[in-house]
Amino acid sequence: MKTFFLILSLLYISFGEVLSTPDPQRYESIFNFGDSLSDTGNFLLSGALAFPVIGKLPYGETFFKHATGRCSDGRLIVDFIAEAFGLPYLPPYLSITNGQYPRHGVNFAVSGATALDQEFFNSQRIGQLLWTNDSLSVQLGWFKKLKSSVCASKQDCDNYFKKSLFLVGEIGGNDYNYAFFAGGSINKQLRAAVPAVVEAITRATSALIEEGAVALVVPGNFPIGCSAVYLTLFPSTRKADYDKRNGCLKAFNAFAKYHNNQLKRSLETLRQKYLHAKIIYADYYGAAMQFFHAPRHYGFFNGTLKACCGGGGPYNFNYSARCGHTGSKACADPSTHVNWDGIHLTEAAYNHISKALITGPFSTPPLTS
Repeated sequence: MKTFFLILSLLYISFGEVLSTPDPQRYESIFNFGDSLSDTGNFLLSGALAFPVIGKLPYGETFFKHATGRCSDGRLIVDFIAEAFGLPYLPPYLSITNGQYPRHGVNFAVSGATALDQEFFNSQRIGQLLWTNDSLSVQLGWFKKLKSSVCASKQDCDNYFKKSLFLVGEIGGNDYNYAFFAGGSINKQLRAAVPAVVEAITRATSALIEEGAVALVVPGNFPIGCSAVYLTLFPSTRKADYDKRNGCLKAFNAFAKYHNNQLKRSLETLRQKYLHAKIIYADYYGAAMQFFHAPRHYGFFNGTLKACCGGGGPYNFNYSARCGHTGSKACADPSTHVNWDGIHLTEAAYNHISKALITGPFSTPPLTS
């Protein structure tokens, strides 16, 4: 349980150049749902913690030059996607005041958010320890509440949303993080939870289509076995437990792939139900593994596994000196690192992943077709 509390402090801050796209489809707005991988300020605005470290430097130091509530040194994947389609960065939902018309979209993501509702975690006796109750269904509720301010009739909504891109995640990673860090077993508790997590993501995707969405991107999970926090909390004395190509923990990466495969199957079923919709699976795992296998090719000369910002240890992740806390220090050049704070990635890493999704082969069907 001590380890569980240890990592909960990270969950609320839970894992370039401007991109161009040849896509003839010109999206005019983006609506994003998810967790800390795409939160642009909702957690900070929610006031869930009195003094969250993501509300101060070094978070945001690279691009914005000040903290914005993003769990990185700079821009996130959602920011690069907005740039690629010539759109402004998405405002967090909680920053929108009555009467505002968010013409170019809204970000509903909240750091620490889960795909499943709190009731599930209550049944596992860890519900009271969640950092936020703003799960995927809560975010969906926010969208439905906001919908009337962006379109007045079904025809107006259909016309508006056919030019909109919906990003449903990444979400679900925290559902597994809570369980893993509470001591859950991969082969027992964790694998058993995958169908429920995938169903929650699929159900939300379906609900958005029913609301009028026709272009949706649903990402899979990252290779969590390459994350500094997992490498620190679950060390092994057996060399065979590590992938000799990249130093990542094989069992945790295998679990991420298991989740991703289940999600892909579920999305294929959804495509058969909604033939008019473009449901895109975003392969975050594959896009990230490119630089875990060949870091120097992508400019990551200081490696992929060691955090840029931290307080020491083999992977520069130290609970007593987490990024932003006393005793921690950010590296001189985050662009040469993949990992930012132990669980989230750097702007440079997110930039490469974004390019792989937008102009590369890691979106199925292709995002830019």
